[in-house]
Amino acid sequence: MKFVAFERAMQGTGASRRLRITGRTPGIVYGGTGEATLIELDHNALWHAIKKEAFHASILEMELAGKAQKVLLRDLQMHPFKQQILHIDFQRVEAKTRLTMKVPLHFSGEEESPAVKTEQCLVNRVLTELTISCFPADVPEFITVDLSGLKKGVSLHVKDITLPKGVKFVAKGQENPVLVSVSAIVEEVEAAPAVDAAAPAEAKDAKAGAKPAAKPAAKPAAKAPAKPAAKK
Repeated sequence: MKFVAFERAMQGTGASRRLRITGRTPGIVYGGTGEATLIELDHNALWHAIKKEAFHASILEMELAGKAQKVLLRDLQMHPFKQQILHIDFQRVEAKTRLTMKVPLHFSGEEESPAVKTEQCLVNRVLTELTISCFPADVPEFITVDLSGLKKGVSLHVKDITLPKGVKFVAKGQENPVLVSVSAIVEEVEAAPAVDAAAPAEAKDAKAGAKPAAKPAAKPAAKAPAKPAAKK
C-alpha cells in the first residue's frame, strides 16, 4: 500500500495546531539507519487510508522527497471526539531486521462446524489479532483460522493453528492463549404458575362438608327519642 508524505520544517504544539487547521496531519518516521524525520500528510487521504486493514497490518511504501521507503505504522493518535487524526508515527523497515507487530485474524468455516451445525453451540471469538515476529518479506496481511472442525466443549488455541512460513507467535503472558471457545446454548425453562397456599385448605373443608361460619347480623339502628308536642 502506497502513500505520500512531505517533510515538515516546523515542530511544537503551536506549529502542529496551525498545520491541522490547513488540513494536514503532523507525523514522524524513525528507525533504520536514518535519523528521525518530521513529516506531514494530507488529512483526508490519511483518513480514508486508516479505514483499510492493510494500512495497520502490512508493510507500507511511503514516498518522501521523491524517494520510496518501506515503513510500518506504529502509533496513531485520534482526537477524543472529533473525526480527526492528531499525529501519526511510522518506523522504517529493513529487510534483515526482524519485526514484532500485530496481525488480524480472519475466521472461516464457523457455520459448517459440528459445534454450530449439529450441536447448536455458540462460538465465542476470544482474540481478533495476534502479536507475531518475522522478517519484512514474511509479514502476512492477516492470518486465516479455519473453524470448520470445532466441536462442543472444545476450545481452539494458538498452537492448534498453522502460522504462515517464517512467522512466530510472540507470547505476552500466555504461551498458548485461547483463540475461540465453544459453549452450549442454555434454553430457559418456563417457571410453573404459583399455587395459592390457601387453596388446599379450602378444598379439604369443602370435602368434609364444613360450612363457613355465618356472619353476625347487623344491629338495627337506635331510634331518636320523640320530641314533646308544642303547647297551644
